[in-house]
Amino acid sequence: MDREVQFAKTLEEVRQKAKTQNNCISEAEVEEAFAPLALSAEQMEMVYQYLRQKKIGIGEPVDYEEYLRDEEKDYLASYLESLNAYAEISEGEREAVTLSAMAGDLDAVNRLTEIFLPEVAEIAKLYAGQGVYLEDLIGEGNVALSLGVTMLGALEHASEVQGMLARLIMDAMEDFIAENAAEEKKDKKIADKVNKVADAANALQEELRRKVTVEELMTETGFSRKSIEDAIRVSGDKIEAIET
Repeated sequence: MDREVQFAKTLEEVRQKAKTQNNCISEAEVEEAFAPLALSAEQMEMVYQYLRQKKIGIGEPVDYEEYLRDEEKDYLASYLESLNAYAEISEGEREAVTLSAMAGDLDAVNRLTEIFLPEVAEIAKLYAGQGVYLEDLIGEGNVALSLGVTMLGALEHASEVQGMLARLIMDAMEDFIAENAAEEKKDKKIADKVNKVADAANALQEELRRKVTVEELMTETGFSRKSIEDAIRVSGDKIEAIET
């Protein structure tokens, strides 16, 4: 296997292992995972920096609340307080509800959903400070939970339920973060294009001392007609230097 591919694969395996351990992994586990690659001390430090950037604790869990904004802390406290009644259940009752939910009992499925709602909020804290609102993360997690509790019939043991639901919830939150990042990147690309067209139009307007036509801007800049017209449309016809 190519060394770079093996490195990327190992890094993802470490990240996934930490994910199953409350986003925490020991230094020994990291060293063992990368041992076959015989990385230098400098390269290993880069690995640790990457893991810290992903808010993965090395040796001890990260205090995720330090990444929460004050309004998110207030929201979380209020939200968890509203769920207190749902969490009041003994281990025996929880197992009974889980088994009934696995068997397809709808009342048990609904009750199990209620029981796991506080855990969704706790999981959401793992992804604090990654460019999305905590409330949105909880919403995505709750949707994944609602879907997950209908899929428990595929499991053999009640002990597998928590792990399965946690993975579904975490995957949904990670997908949401990735989609949000992609959307922000797309928005930035569009904004950059609008700014480039506007700047070029303003410069040409200053040179000609009048508004410029799309054709003149095409000739001067090499921009395609579509690029210019798209920029005009996206800006809401607010590139005043262009005659429309």
